[in-house]
Amino acid sequence: MLEQILSGFSAFFNWGSFLYMNLGLFLGIVFGSVPGLTVMLCLVLFLPITYSLDAIHSFMFLLGIYCAGSYGGSISAILIKTPGTPHAAATMMDGHPLALRGQAQKALNIALYASFAGGIISALVLLFLAPEVAKVAMKMGSPEYFLICAFGLTIIAGVSGESLLKGIISGCIGLFLSFIGMDLMSGDTMRFTFDNINLYSGFDLVVVLIGLFALIEIIHKSVNLKKQQDSDQVQNLPLDKGRLAKSEWLRLTKPISIGSLAGILVGIIPGTGASIASFLSYDFTRKVSKKPKEFGHGSIEGIAAAECANNAITGTTLIPLLTLGIPGDAAVALMLGALMINGLTPGPNLFTTHSTAVYAIMIGLIFVNIFMLIQGKYLVKLFAKVVRIPQQILIPSIAIFCFAGAYSLKESMFDVGTAIVFGVISYIMDKLGFSAVPTLLGLVLGALTEKNLRRSLMISDGEWSIFLERPFSLAFCVLILLTIVSILYTNYKKIR
Repeated sequence: MLEQILSGFSAFFNWGSFLYMNLGLFLGIVFGSVPGLTVMLCLVLFLPITYSLDAIHSFMFLLGIYCAGSYGGSISAILIKTPGTPHAAATMMDGHPLALRGQAQKALNIALYASFAGGIISALVLLFLAPEVAKVAMKMGSPEYFLICAFGLTIIAGVSGESLLKGIISGCIGLFLSFIGMDLMSGDTMRFTFDNINLYSGFDLVVVLIGLFALIEIIHKSVNLKKQQDSDQVQNLPLDKGRLAKSEWLRLTKPISIGSLAGILVGIIPGTGASIASFLSYDFTRKVSKKPKEFGHGSIEGIAAAECANNAITGTTLIPLLTLGIPGDAAVALMLGALMINGLTPGPNLFTTHSTAVYAIMIGLIFVNIFMLIQGKYLVKLFAKVVRIPQQILIPSIAIFCFAGAYSLKESMFDVGTAIVFGVISYIMDKLGFSAVPTLLGLVLGALTEKNLRRSLMISDGEWSIFLERPFSLAFCVLILLTIVSILYTNYKKIR
């Protein structure tokens, strides 16, 4: 392996790799941080550039966009309470309250350091443990995937706010929304579409995200503009220098460890994604924290846990891609095309037939995270100044980007209307005391949960015992049971 690593390093280390890597990082941060301009959109727009590049340069460019986009979503989530990416919603819950206290730069620094730590750890796991971890993932089937999703749904209790019942209702709304569209299992049944062709493929997650989080924030900022509340308070508060005390550094070790583990475990399972990892990490960190009451009010542990997890999947999602030919998420699926164009067929034989290129890509991921830290560190002061932009300029600018982002996905005015509808729904929910985060969680997990449940029952001819027959399934069942008991006990204590 050492010989292959050295040959990979030699193939990677040239000016072209660093040039395309840094270009991808810059684009990724920009698209990730602007609400409505997603990492997927960035990858789709710039994928044609890679057609004229070799495999290593192509992957450096795409990995730069992918990793920086995961971090970039936290910038708008922290500064303007509008997640640039779906998984930054967990970062928003503590990042924005910290910014409201005049510590936006500190929140951005924590997000950057946690993203760097998660990305580096994930890259090292990819480099040294890819074949072994892939063997474990191969032993998991639909029953295990369903139970992982079911466990993810228990997180709703941790992000429900003051009322568990309202959180469950909000989560059920998200689950219902995930059922709208064509039945993916049968392919011939339309559910809740009312013969509207625009609903056949269901709701686009980005469009829903814009409505639930971006537009509601625009409404709040507009209402409070003349009263100089909320956003104007941020503008008038002096920004800190972003420095962390020694005690704060020590507090970050636990959430970074949890976030790295969550990201690695979720990342190696195809189809799960960064949203699940960030919410899992956030919820578990809150449970084991010595200061759980800080969560939701500006906890540095909450920011670190969420950001570390969503960047820790960037390396491990490549494990099933390179070893099995199975893309870990939609963004990685685009990278599959870049591999195929360059004559690299993913699978077990890839490590023997094209070992130099594969190891160059894996080593390159380490440098991608290093340069992401450098770019983020030098640009973080510029990003922090966003809170000083006059609200009369910022509010319409955000609105334009949101509607442009919603329209650009499919060039459809229906998506723009959908975003507006979800903005109204979010406003009503906010007035009634419902959190929108469980709705997002239900929407993200709904389709995946249903698909793997139905597939498992088809395999077992309707026998539910399939979820208890294998070691991994049984372990997840026990974990879910313990989590539910813990949630019920915690809420029982609150009632008493």
